[in-house]
Amino acid sequence: MAAAVLPLPKTRSTRPAPLTPLPKKPLPAGRPREWYIAHNRRLKTMRLAIALLDSGVYEPAQAGNRLIRDTAERIGVHPPSDITCRMVRVLLAHGR
Repeated sequence: MAAAVLPLPKTRSTRPAPLTPLPKKPLPAGRPREWYIAHNRRLKTMRLAIALLDSGVYEPAQAGNRLIRDTAERIGVHPPSDITCRMVRVLLAHGR
């Protein structure tokens, strides 16, 4: 039996609609300060890794500190530390 193929709905533009960020929730209270620092560092790492992947950087060897810091400036994130840059490269390596 053949499956029915439905046509895609017509759209006015070929560009996808811009994504809207989800509303922010407050972080849980009562954690040690180090937890918040590590949490925010992981969030920044993910944002930078996604921006690098979107720009065509797929290998950790392609992502030097200078490129990562330039990407941070381009997407409006504070300049990352050496530790964060290293975390970005590790995340790119595990994403293969």
